[in-house]
Amino acid sequence: MKILIMGPPGAGKGTIAEMLKENLGVVHLSSGDILRDAIKENNPLGMKAKAFMEKGVLVPDEIIIELMKEKLNTDDSILDGFPRNLAQVKKLEDANIQIDIVLNLQVNEETIISRISGRRICEKCGKIYHLKNMPSKKEGICDICGGNLYQRKDDEPQTIRERLNTYKQQTEGLVNYYNDKGILKNIDAGGNKETTYDKMAGLEWLKKKKYR
Repeated sequence: MKILIMGPPGAGKGTIAEMLKENLGVVHLSSGDILRDAIKENNPLGMKAKAFMEKGVLVPDEIIIELMKEKLNTDDSILDGFPRNLAQVKKLEDANIQIDIVLNLQVNEETIISRISGRRICEKCGKIYHLKNMPSKKEGICDICGGNLYQRKDDEPQTIRERLNTYKQQTEGLVNYYNDKGILKNIDAGGNKETTYDKMAGLEWLKKKKYR
């Protein structure tokens, strides 16, 4: 079983993927995490990807595919952020990788900007905070390791808007593609994660997989 989670930046794809991972016992494959790990490791492909990410534009297909291809052999997995366009879908189909269900998380732009621009990350341990929803006890300092908190370049409001425009231009075409295949499920993800969880838990295919 392969589940694809779609949605604009800040829709909560990673959070939902982790909930599915816990309840279904499948592997979570996040293209964003894989890219950031490659950057931390000074991987040559990661360094190429970094330049695109800092501009708020999508990383070219050849970089994503090269980093992801070894991860896609897992039988049961959640794909988070990949594939993101029809060219990548074709690569999956050429490799006989079948997506069984697509969850399309829908959130308005104002909510997305609020979510992402308030995010802060510890420079030492990587723990994620939010200025409004999950602040650290001491402003700018990690509760866990005492490291400084920072805002990523791609979490700044202007970059977020650029990322959203890029998403609309290059990614939303997949909605029609998967809808025509009859495997797309639209999910209102504008509320908190518990609300989104409950909406997903009501889907028939999840009930069959003993999601709850």
